[in-house]
Amino acid sequence: MRVFTITAAGSPGVTETDTLPTQLPGQGFVWIACARREFEVLQAQIQASLQLLCGTQLVDLHISDLLNNQLPSHYDYTSQYDVLVFRRLATGQTETDPGRPGEPLQERMKRGGPPVLKRIDTSPVGFAVFDKLLLTVHPTDCVVRDAYASRLLNATTAESRSSGVKLPASPADMMLRIVNQIVDGYLELRRELTRQLDHWQSELLRPGTRFTNWSSVLDARLAMHQLDEICEDQRSAVQDWIDSVETWPEGGTPAALRERELLKVRSRDVLEHIERVVHHVRRMEQSAETAVQMHFSAQSNRTNDIMRTLTALTAIFLPLNLITGFFGMNFEFMPFLHTSNGFWWTAGFMILIVVVVGTVFWRKQYLARTRR
Repeated sequence: MRVFTITAAGSPGVTETDTLPTQLPGQGFVWIACARREFEVLQAQIQASLQLLCGTQLVDLHISDLLNNQLPSHYDYTSQYDVLVFRRLATGQTETDPGRPGEPLQERMKRGGPPVLKRIDTSPVGFAVFDKLLLTVHPTDCVVRDAYASRLLNATTAESRSSGVKLPASPADMMLRIVNQIVDGYLELRRELTRQLDHWQSELLRPGTRFTNWSSVLDARLAMHQLDEICEDQRSAVQDWIDSVETWPEGGTPAALRERELLKVRSRDVLEHIERVVHHVRRMEQSAETAVQMHFSAQSNRTNDIMRTLTALTAIFLPLNLITGFFGMNFEFMPFLHTSNGFWWTAGFMILIVVVVGTVFWRKQYLARTRR
């Protein structure tokens, strides 16, 4: 568990401890970041700390939501705090072993398809937003939490202040920044999936290729469908959050009004990023489907070319077979059968038939390959 005290006004600063705080700062707020297993074990201590600091505790249903590793993204609220569950990209494995609930997974889950699909697995991150406290529940060894904690600690340096890096002004602001970082992970995955699909499209549409990696294409389509559903849940959760922010009471000071407006702007920015991911995922799904259809259309076209050529050759040799069959009949008296030049007249006539029929078929492009 990591506990941060953020002071954004007056003298900005961030301090980190590994124990629960006993009081809130005068100007600023507290961020309590713990793994899901830590939250399960230290539930009583965390609830007591919330009662001491905020005058309330988490509802039992919200605790169940924060502990549920399979919960989709959603938003809920009470009169004293808000709860947002947002699914992040995992590292290719689930957080706990289904056979041993509550214990970390010992072996990685096996998935088919290219390596990029192994990052489609997701785990939820829970946020409980109070007025001056943010409680986050992360998967074990959460990269998002560690990365943002490092960014938060580095934001207090002189170089960061000179470059305009600002600390979050409120727990809600900090939650939106973490969510935005999670969405950026989806945007990076989008680029990798695009490169993979572009490679498959070039392989599918290459003339003469024999594409056999259909299992990976199917895994990619299923993974993108799953990613589409995840992003839809994320968009719905963030939209519910935005609607809730609209109902907050107006601040009495210009600073409070500005803070609320900035919160709305950041919320809409997060929603816009999610919509970009949804739009691109759907476009990739359509692109993969189109590439498969074009592949089979090209295969069908090549098959038609082969059948047309074979049919034309059969039509050319059909009169030759008729002539050879005619002269192969066992009659005693037949024209040209007992003449010395009969063979040459017949061979010449057969060659003339081949030339004439072949020329006609060539002019009609029955023997020409389809232009590519």
